[in-house]
Amino acid sequence: MRDYKSLAHTRWDCKYYIVFIPKKRRKVIYGNLRKFLGEIFHELARRKECKIVEGHLMKDHVHICISIPPKLAISHVVGYLKGKCAIEIAKNFKGKQRNFNGEHFWAGGYFVLTVGLDEEVVRKYIRDQEKNDSHRDQYDLDW
Repeated sequence: MRDYKSLAHTRWDCKYYIVFIPKKRRKVIYGNLRKFLGEIFHELARRKECKIVEGHLMKDHVHICISIPPKLAISHVVGYLKGKCAIEIAKNFKGKQRNFNGEHFWAGGYFVLTVGLDEEVVRKYIRDQEKNDSHRDQYDLDW
């Protein structure tokens, strides 16, 4: 049986698969930043009463399977994750202490897909990203 969550008048299980990229798809997510982002995404999701079910950070994009309560809009949660995360990156990696307006780490858009009953398929796809990406890198494509 599925593990449904509850609000005052709602039983729910809303999961979404989200992908977003750094500005200009730069390959900057590695080393200390990669570890930092993993921790900060989980903390920020928890603050919004969300839970990251599965996630994987690639050098130039992020895959997240996240459970979001129906009272929250997906766009607000993604905007919150990307915005607050950019501020933390500026604080911890760029040496800025204030005046965070205009910090642009992430590109403006994102991809979202409702998971539904295919949750295990989506989670496996996210887990296998490293293998899939290295297989794709073997081809030298110029596009």
